[in-house]
Amino acid sequence: MKRFIIYGAIPLLAASCGGDGDFDATGTFEATEIVVSAEAAGRILRFDAEEGDVLRAGRQVGAIDTVQLYLQKLQLERQRASVRSGRPDIGKQAASLREQIAKQQTERRRVENLLKDGAATTKQLDDIDAQLKVLGGQLDALLSTLENNAVSIDENSSAIELQIAQVEDRLAKCRIASPVTGTVLAKYAEAGELASVGRPLMKVADLDRIYLRAYFTSDQLADLRLGQEVTVTADFGGERQLDYPGRIVWIASESEFTPKTIQTRNSRAGLVYAAKIAVENDGRLKIGLYGEVKL
Repeated sequence: MKRFIIYGAIPLLAASCGGDGDFDATGTFEATEIVVSAEAAGRILRFDAEEGDVLRAGRQVGAIDTVQLYLQKLQLERQRASVRSGRPDIGKQAASLREQIAKQQTERRRVENLLKDGAATTKQLDDIDAQLKVLGGQLDALLSTLENNAVSIDENSSAIELQIAQVEDRLAKCRIASPVTGTVLAKYAEAGELASVGRPLMKVADLDRIYLRAYFTSDQLADLRLGQEVTVTADFGGERQLDYPGRIVWIASESEFTPKTIQTRNSRAGLVYAAKIAVENDGRLKIGLYGEVKL
């Protein structure tokens, strides 16, 4: 009877010792998670995102109250219009002097011809030249004044346009949108609540780009390189496991103590190196799922 017990225990011991696992490292799946926070303060008028929704990058899913900002923008636009209305029309305001100069130039040519024929005096020509000089000085002064006024008005208008641009930027920040295409993992606010700048509104992650963070011992580093193709086995519980092709995209430059939840080929190793392995998600891989790596 004792002999039977001893022989019967041998397969069980072999099975338990065989649990060393045909893998080189283990870890858990993770994704790049982004917490979307409010960029403006005010009441949340609309927030249509729900946990599990897949959002496109830049698609608006909510809005924070913008009434005061919109009214401020309208006020600035009216101010800009008022400032621009005072801009002088240089061409029209200088037209009268230019017309007088043109008449005097015509008169000068007439007197000059008469002077050649002896029908006019040199004084008459000198008087016209003096008048032309006076009119030219008046035109230069007028143009300088008008141009300075126009530049001043344009500068004031540009300053108001910058203020309008600032308000438009603040209005854009009242839109709630995901900066990346991804799935809503958590929602922290609802419509009707008050938002403050920096308050978290939702957490989003791109689950199509998922990674296995695995840990390797120092003696395995020689077998690791960026871009290396490996086999990743996802453990769905029980005996359900699926293999996925993976690619090493990051290897830590510094070691760390082995996390308690992680197994390595050498479980006695105190220091390990983290590595991220990119895996194409077929929709079954989830954040936190256990996985194994075979080099």
